[in-house]
Amino acid sequence: MSLILPPRFLFRLAYRIPWIAEMPNTDDEGPLLELPASARIDAFTTMESPEKPFAELRLAWNESGLGLQLEVRGKNQEPFADPDRPRQSDGLHLWLDTRDARANHRASRFCHQFHFLPTGGGPERDEPMFVQSKIPRAMQDAPMVLAHEVPLRVERIRSGYRIEAFLPGSALHGFDPEQHSRWGFFYAVTDHELGEQLLSAARELPYWEDPSLWQVLELAQPSTQPQAKE
Repeated sequence: MSLILPPRFLFRLAYRIPWIAEMPNTDDEGPLLELPASARIDAFTTMESPEKPFAELRLAWNESGLGLQLEVRGKNQEPFADPDRPRQSDGLHLWLDTRDARANHRASRFCHQFHFLPTGGGPERDEPMFVQSKIPRAMQDAPMVLAHEVPLRVERIRSGYRIEAFLPGSALHGFDPEQHSRWGFFYAVTDHELGEQLLSAARELPYWEDPSLWQVLELAQPSTQPQAKE
């Protein structure tokens, strides 16, 4: 059976994300971080479908690490999560390569797979959950980070939820923004009610294990403006 590639897979995009000094918020109350519209990652899903994407991801960075904010809207049901199968659970699944070695088809020790789930944690499995898992077929595995090292908050909003998290530099093997400001990057948002939203690659392609299918994340300096470019 022939594979028809989605139009957005025909482009290699670099997403420049802003530098935000004041994050994360260390107060117990209030949002963990508040990212501006300039931090939005456009998946260009309208190139293939007139339907509006159900999820919006925003990313920003500073010398302490990487901040992320995900909003999912349009839900009528509660999100689903299985702690033993995070990749099949509702939420954000994020792949990062702090060396942007996209010529390789197999992950290196600088490649990470993270899962940010709105539920599934705690004794009653109704609390937010962060999980790092190994990338299949990797040549070397990235060091594993403990869940408590990654601040994570989830807010239920009308017809959905908002995830806020901060990946400290210690959770990102090879984190060195001064020398390596271009990273490999891919994300998938899974929802058993709404479907799956991908950054670019077709579902039939093994983006979950092949860094050559990922896009580029550029860590912008404070004086530059974030944008997506070819």
